[in-house]
Amino acid sequence: MTTNSIRTLLGTLFLCLSACSKPDFTTVNGDSGQFAQGQWQFINYWATWCGPCRDEIPELNDFAKNHADIRIYGINYDGLEGDALTAAIADMGIEFSSLSADPAPTFGIPRPQVLPTTLVISPDGKLVASLMGPQTAQTLGAAIEAAKQKSNSAN
Repeated sequence: MTTNSIRTLLGTLFLCLSACSKPDFTTVNGDSGQFAQGQWQFINYWATWCGPCRDEIPELNDFAKNHADIRIYGINYDGLEGDALTAAIADMGIEFSSLSADPAPTFGIPRPQVLPTTLVISPDGKLVASLMGPQTAQTLGAAIEAAKQKSNSAN
């Protein structure tokens, strides 16, 4: 076996191991058991102590109900798990799916420093925008349109 063949084999093995070790972004609530791929998505960071987060939840709920082609996921900023996370989701009135693990490392981005923060993820799984501060149905719609136009012009 040549040196190049060994490098290729090791590179392939590394890629396979990397793919197998991706975190499982199983949803805590909602109708989907896994993090959706192949469609536009928002990932919203929230905390129970964040007043603006509480204010935007009804807007996110409404947007999710009216845009079945775009997924919204919540992620608790404080890393709550199990019953504590379920209780916080109920307390906040969150009706869209919530993730059990923070996806920021997967996208190669640092955790947001401002709450609420909403990430815009393209159908191919790339971060295309970070929206800081509370969002409305209008600002979410505008963000998706801008991201789609940017994506179309890049192709």
